[in-house]
Amino acid sequence: MLRTLFDDDHRDFEASVGTFLERHVRPRHEQIIEQRFVDRDIWLEAGRSGFLGLEVPEEYGGSEAGDYRFNTVLTEQFSRVSAALASCFGMHFDVVAPYLVELGTAEQKQRWLPEFCTGELLTAIAMTEPSGGSDLAALKTTAKPDGSDWIINGAKTFITNGYNADLVIVAASTSPEKKAKGITLFGIEAGTPGFERGRKLDKVGQPESDTAELFFTDVRVPGANVIGEVDRGFIHMMSMLPQERISAAISNLAHARAVFEETVEYAQQRQAFGQPIGSFQYNKFTIAELATLIDVTQSFVDSAVRAHCASELTAVDAAKAKWWTAEAQNKILDTCVQLHGGYGYMNEYRVAQAWKDARVTKIWAGSNEIMKEIIGRDLGL
Repeated sequence: MLRTLFDDDHRDFEASVGTFLERHVRPRHEQIIEQRFVDRDIWLEAGRSGFLGLEVPEEYGGSEAGDYRFNTVLTEQFSRVSAALASCFGMHFDVVAPYLVELGTAEQKQRWLPEFCTGELLTAIAMTEPSGGSDLAALKTTAKPDGSDWIINGAKTFITNGYNADLVIVAASTSPEKKAKGITLFGIEAGTPGFERGRKLDKVGQPESDTAELFFTDVRVPGANVIGEVDRGFIHMMSMLPQERISAAISNLAHARAVFEETVEYAQQRQAFGQPIGSFQYNKFTIAELATLIDVTQSFVDSAVRAHCASELTAVDAAKAKWWTAEAQNKILDTCVQLHGGYGYMNEYRVAQAWKDARVTKIWAGSNEIMKEIIGRDLGL
């Protein structure tokens, strides 16, 4: 189905992103997989290309596009290469950016945003804890006042960009008796005494992604590094999550679509019993079902993007987009593996890696079960 979400400016931007990926990412993709992080020179090239500051005001070096469809193009194009690369870059330009732009003080913006846009300052956000999972209100990481400073102790895990980030936004409990209403966000910079990183986590999929454990032992953070308001961190995070979830939905579908297209080509070329496997009725019907699922899902995601551009995307609709696309992505890729037969289980085939990469999307950005809980509550259940 013809998409009407984008205009000529978006298509020109898409071509620019595609050129960047062909020149700077695809030739080094295997190296990125092996080392489990994206080289800084690639980040710097993305900065020079204007990809990292889409939501940052021009006075700080960004482009302030004011149109989330450009974020959508960037996420889709990265996802077509690798879900993990979309996660790494999306964490920076799409997830962290609003925290700094919308909640940051004038001093914080001046200090952090220029290098954020160039790729010299790589960012991450640390919410999840070893014992907490999706329960963000039950944080055990604490921040206690000490004069004008705060002393932070605790641990975070599953942090995308965590191993190489220069600035991490950390959620900590500042008023434990208030539970969710007592959380504050802090910007903690690399090199701060007491801030240490654990190992790069060994994941089932998405090996390109730098995912790490973070530890905080008596980390002294100045009051000037508080992001947003004290004790309103949970509210801040909840206000930002719809964008993170629509970003996840965009990536989920673009990733699945790219592998589906490759699978259709495979089904046209692969011979069995003297004819292309795609010509067998069962396979033909299966592929037709996937094509329809992709187009129907794309219509909903595009509608959600339009709503977000108009500041009308609700947390409930973002939750619907996130869980549905994660389920669709996993169904599509599992079926693509099946259509490849034994080759689909070989790591040398992209479909095998994509299948492994997709499984986490039903867990992160809030598990699909949590998404359904949000939707169910909205229905009065």
